[in-house]
Amino acid sequence: MHAVDKIVAELEQHRPIAVCAIVATRGSTPQPAGTFVCVDQAGKMTGTLGGGCAEDEIRIKAFELLSAQTLPDSTHSMTSQGKTHPCEIHSIELDHDFGKDDGMICGGRLDVGFMIADPSDDLDTFQKILAALNKGEGASFKLSSRTREVPSVDGSGFEYIVHMEAMPKLVIVGAGHISRILAQMVQPLGFEITVIDDRVSFANSARFPTPIKTLVGDIAKTVNGIEITADTYIVIVTRGHKHDEQALAAVVDSPARYIGMIGSQRKIDVVFDDLHQTGVAPENLARVHAPIGLNIGSVTTEEIALSIAAQLVSVRRSHQTHLAEGTAREARSDA
Repeated sequence: MHAVDKIVAELEQHRPIAVCAIVATRGSTPQPAGTFVCVDQAGKMTGTLGGGCAEDEIRIKAFELLSAQTLPDSTHSMTSQGKTHPCEIHSIELDHDFGKDDGMICGGRLDVGFMIADPSDDLDTFQKILAALNKGEGASFKLSSRTREVPSVDGSGFEYIVHMEAMPKLVIVGAGHISRILAQMVQPLGFEITVIDDRVSFANSARFPTPIKTLVGDIAKTVNGIEITADTYIVIVTRGHKHDEQALAAVVDSPARYIGMIGSQRKIDVVFDDLHQTGVAPENLARVHAPIGLNIGSVTTEEIALSIAAQLVSVRRSHQTHLAEGTAREARSDA
């Protein structure tokens, strides 16, 4: 479950919940600024800030604030779409002294913003955020303060905007054995997955359970009918050369973030030559990952699927997005 899903679920049950976001980092840290989690009234954390004792310290702090219901300094606030909420920022050092025997040795520092989301004030806001994410759109919220205790460089307080990326879309063309295992591997990694095939006996909910979507129809026509954006990843693993070429022809000129096609080097050369003859630019063919997957010496179906999943993650994380932006300040240490 994504942290936003958990926040909405708790607020819909009229239960406040603590939201904890990394707003700034210094040095080596396990997660970047913009990463956020939530902590419910039972002290359970949804999401991760990197694990270890630092995450446990954040969970304990969030639970304490949530239990208190109100923060000691009413000048702290969090603004989201025009609304104001209690907010605090605390810093955690990730060194060998922190956490005693379970100390972190990353050597960095996290600035973490804590807010208590209230059912009466925040449900609508987080429902809109969740709806935007579910539609494949990004969303954001703002943390701000006007207080003498946590000054910015100019003494006016702090202000950060935390951005949430749209969920990337993975389109797997072909519903065979590799496709089934790949979909199972990638689904927990935060991709919205659609599988396309012309055989209903392969592309069905029994083989690809919800939330994975299946589309059955002529492969070329079906692939041509899907919306492809810069957040789309396309894996072509059909049962034959003809379908692979048709699928690649449909997407090779698209703005997809990733395009990969399975096959031997001989098959790839033949497909690329055919598409070049039809007018596909060499630079568009050059960006296709073929042979597909990271070179890990994979042999079995499971190993091939793993190599593809690893390449998807590698491409996704090579594109660094600034998920938190705001005022620079000297953070105090609460560790």
